[in-house]
Amino acid sequence: MKTKAPNNFKAADNFTELDRHFADFLLRLEDREEPHVWLAAALASQSTQSGHVCLDLTAISGKPILGIGEKREASTFAPELDPWVRALKQSCVVGAPGDFRPLILDQAGRLYLHRYWQYEKQLADFLKARAGLDLANVDVALLKAGLARLFPLQSGGEPNLQRQAAVTAVLRNFSVITGGPGTGKTSTVVRILALLLEQPAEGRSRIALAAPTGKAAARLKEAVKQAKAALNAPPEVLDRIPEEAFTLHRLLGALSNSTRFRHNRDNLLSYDVIVVDEASMIDLPLMAKLVDAIPSEAHLLLLGDRDQLASVEPGSVFGDICSAAEAAGSSLVFLKRVDECSATVPHASEPKGAGGPMQDSMTVLQKSYRFGAESGIGELSRCIQSGDGKAIRQLLSGNLMPDLVWQDMTTPSILQSRLEGWLLEAYSGYLKAATPAGAFASFSQSRILSALRKGPFGVVSINQLAEDILERKGLVRPRGAWYRGRPVMISQNDYQLRLFNGDIGIALEDLRPEPTLGVVFPSENGEFRRILPAKLPQHETVYAMTVHKAQGSEFDRVLLVLPNQPSEVLTRELLYTAVTRARKRVEIWGRMEVFEESISRRVARSSGLREALSV
Repeated sequence: MKTKAPNNFKAADNFTELDRHFADFLLRLEDREEPHVWLAAALASQSTQSGHVCLDLTAISGKPILGIGEKREASTFAPELDPWVRALKQSCVVGAPGDFRPLILDQAGRLYLHRYWQYEKQLADFLKARAGLDLANVDVALLKAGLARLFPLQSGGEPNLQRQAAVTAVLRNFSVITGGPGTGKTSTVVRILALLLEQPAEGRSRIALAAPTGKAAARLKEAVKQAKAALNAPPEVLDRIPEEAFTLHRLLGALSNSTRFRHNRDNLLSYDVIVVDEASMIDLPLMAKLVDAIPSEAHLLLLGDRDQLASVEPGSVFGDICSAAEAAGSSLVFLKRVDECSATVPHASEPKGAGGPMQDSMTVLQKSYRFGAESGIGELSRCIQSGDGKAIRQLLSGNLMPDLVWQDMTTPSILQSRLEGWLLEAYSGYLKAATPAGAFASFSQSRILSALRKGPFGVVSINQLAEDILERKGLVRPRGAWYRGRPVMISQNDYQLRLFNGDIGIALEDLRPEPTLGVVFPSENGEFRRILPAKLPQHETVYAMTVHKAQGSEFDRVLLVLPNQPSEVLTRELLYTAVTRARKRVEIWGRMEVFEESISRRVARSSGLREALSV
């Protein structure tokens, strides 16, 4: 029987060709005209492309279905919940949790593509089993001595949350440390590794450091190296704290032209402790594949900022884990253990929540060592987190903080006229540098960020505008696509060249034996390697980059360019992520009305992970 999409669901702006082909395929399996199934399948496909793990039928039933493009008109309405669910339950392509069907419908009305239901269940089962386990053979006397040396008590009896995080990590088989920039997550974890290495050696000596991207791994490596230099620990312990950091793809052993990895449940990783930084950037499939490859006795420690953007791929895994752990709270019994081990004032945090599998797993670091009380960046980030539009307007409109600059910008022509001065100040140094080290040191200090890729305020237009301005000023001399000083970002992994999504290179000349233009990339040993432009995988110019691409990076100076009209892409999480990429100064160009509306919009992704971790 030949089937096709029901006519009333065929509005052109609602679904991509992938959504339509998937829904048509399921109707062929169904072998009957069933509009409810076709629509559910198309919406489930669309949801995963929009970052959701599943389609929440209860949220969309009876409501208009909006387009996915610029047009936002409703072309049709979703069915009411009860008849929709009845039709899906009668379908041969829809199953209950545990069934092997293309679509899985749970009791809460969440509809999954089967593989995403499997990923979510796999991750939830791992975390629930791991979170309730204590590490074996903890020598409490050694732990107390190490805490006294590595985490000195603060004056005034103030609770030391870093110390609490350390005790939690040493006592538990799974733990989470979350906090904003500058709260000491990495320095804390290095001291935690020292505490673990000072414990009886069995099951604690093999340590892996990992992050989702090459940039994040490089930052983790540098932060660990700096923290080790100041660590009060025996030489034999320092020697065993690794300084190499892997990308997760490299840690798991990515296979060319495949979504699978060399390490999995049949070929486990050979580490006792696995530390993953920038965990907010990890999507559900990758996190599920990571835990699938972790030995049952190994410890997993996740670091990240739960207020940052989630991955561009499906899921908000770290946020869901943190929400479940926060709701579970800390038990009185565990807090007493923390106090006994750390000799702090009683209870660094009060017990709360209703308990559950994730209880006692998370520590939230609150004190920022980067942004003090006088920091405009720190104050703005806190106002964004709380959604306080009035406070933000007062903070930005007066330009009272030296590290925080707001400029009204309403048209592309204003952007063009202002950008010249910013570019010359920020990028002249790297373009005039005599060595690759000098060029990278200068270029990495500043960056233009935008929420959008396209449009007059998107990174494609800004990069072209920057190139035109720098050429006009004689700082670059384009001859075709390539010229000395062109900065590029890799957007497709190439395992043979060891270039990964997010890696940044700069086109520079090598004068020996004859002038040759090559793209220079920092290597893992601190040196540089040169690759001919023709050999590069997919890439793009990167004077400006999207906020999503900037995750895992930090710059002394950031310019955030906002569009002059509201956009669903602009959210509280995106603005927070953008502002906190800056260490010393952030400039924001845009309309205040757009900024205020953006902080009222939160990222909400449908998934069942938080609920699964709460029972």
